[in-house]
Amino acid sequence: MGTTDRFRRPAQHEDLLNELQGKEGPFRNLVEAMMFAAALGQRKNRREEFDKTGEPIRLALMDGRQYGDVLIDMLAAVKVQDDPKILADDRLDERVRIFEEYANGGLSYLRGELNTAPTRDLDVLVGNLVMEALTTPQDQDDEVGAIMSSADLDW
Repeated sequence: MGTTDRFRRPAQHEDLLNELQGKEGPFRNLVEAMMFAAALGQRKNRREEFDKTGEPIRLALMDGRQYGDVLIDMLAAVKVQDDPKILADDRLDERVRIFEEYANGGLSYLRGELNTAPTRDLDVLVGNLVMEALTTPQDQDDEVGAIMSSADLDW
């Protein structure tokens, strides 16, 4: 398996990703929207495979984001706790796939919430999910949830 320099975004959620980022959305760009979705997917225990992809995003864009450079590693470390070698350089592709699948699961969860929530305002819905992560303890240690809740989000 060769080392990747990009991560995929699920084509089925392109419209939602576009709503989440930019002038009208709660996130400045697609990278931050995907980071939030991956952390949400992990928090809600939703990891979903996908085949159809939108335009891939350069992995280097994760560098420089608060927690961006470690989020992929932390998701993999939490998911594959019995295999510390998951963090080896030659297993980056596996870690990226875990990130992508959690992001897809998080986007699916968010889409479901949008379809049933009393408000269709993404800012409010994302804010509510972050507040839920801050105030709702989980049964197990949730390092990724802690990162999600302490991330520097520009509303």
